[in-house]
Amino acid sequence: MRLILIVLLLSVVVAGALFGALNGAPVGVDFYFFRCELPLGGALLGALVLGWLLGGLVAWLGHLPRLSRQQRAIRDLHARDRHRAEGRDDA
Repeated sequence: MRLILIVLLLSVVVAGALFGALNGAPVGVDFYFFRCELPLGGALLGALVLGWLLGGLVAWLGHLPRLSRQQRAIRDLHARDRHRAEGRDDA
């Protein structure tokens, strides 16, 4: 499994390097506050990586409310079990 993952990762890196090398024409990127010249392939790959990272961050932040609800429910179950163990069955 690890070998397959390494081969897949290396093939993606090689494909990205090839894509960047074949699309080397400079393109102007305007960030409102500053402007820079980047190779077209590098700009596209950078946008892809940035989108992947931001999408992962949004997905992770989207799970936080559900995780906190689950944590609260587990805490309540532990408290209820403690009360039952002490002989105080209030529920």
